[in-house]
Amino acid sequence: MRADRVFAYGAAAGLLGDHLLGDPRRGHPVAAFGHAAGAVEQLLWRDHRGWGALHTAVCVGGAVSLAAVATSALRPSRTASAALTAAATWAVVGGTSLAREAGLVARALEAGDIEAARARLPHLCGRDPQALDADGIARAVVESVAENTSDAVVGALVWGGIAGVPGLLGFRAVNTLDAMVGHKSAKYRRYGWASARLDDIAGWPGARLTAVLATVAGDDPRGAVRAWRTDAPKHPSPNAGPVEASFAGALGVRLGGTLSYGGRVEHRPVLNGGGRAVAVPDIDRAVRLSRRVGWLALGVSVAGRLLLKGRTS
Repeated sequence: MRADRVFAYGAAAGLLGDHLLGDPRRGHPVAAFGHAAGAVEQLLWRDHRGWGALHTAVCVGGAVSLAAVATSALRPSRTASAALTAAATWAVVGGTSLAREAGLVARALEAGDIEAARARLPHLCGRDPQALDADGIARAVVESVAENTSDAVVGALVWGGIAGVPGLLGFRAVNTLDAMVGHKSAKYRRYGWASARLDDIAGWPGARLTAVLATVAGDDPRGAVRAWRTDAPKHPSPNAGPVEASFAGALGVRLGGTLSYGGRVEHRPVLNGGGRAVAVPDIDRAVRLSRRVGWLALGVSVAGRLLLKGRTS
């Protein structure tokens, strides 16, 4: 079995494992990384960009180094290498958990239990659920499904295709650090700057691939392209913009607008302004599109790795 095929078999097995089993119920490696990163933060925190950059380097460098050592140790056995790739893929992708949480909100909304839907929404995003009605919650869920398809599935597969297991774990480390310290609160505005910028860089290829695949796999390819080209540049996030705009066009719905985060109101640009307002059934449509995008991303990442290895062999 050639080394490039090791990634193909391992990544496919890992994504299938996520599809069938979801995230590990206990001892999740990403949670363990989060605890370790929190401990490093307690030692290093200063209201200074340099200390934040050191925190990022220690945490991401540690994850990548650990993955590289494990990859090197198991390289003589193709079976063990494929198993490591499968385990790493299963650990870092989160498509099934994303679909499950979105589905729980959708079922609550379908039952007319808006309080239950509000209680579940923080599992998906940081919106203030008390400020949202049923349609607003549905819109928040669709936007979260779109963005997390890139962050929790496609981005990891892209970096796995580029760098194998170190790429998988490195991307998830960067993404987790951004969630922990990359937001613009008073505490993390300087300290989290490096993590936020690195996440923008690491997420760039996955976000564009997600937008392309949503266009291909969605119900309205022309609408997806139009929304991506017209509205994505207006979004404050360089990566969420293309993803959310392409999902909006592909689903024929209107995303964006006024948002509330912990009492802070933001006025985001409207994405796919010609689309209709999001309704509760669109949550399940967004989840199905996310699933299709994830499997297509696996194919693209495997093909890219085969091509890359073929040129360098």
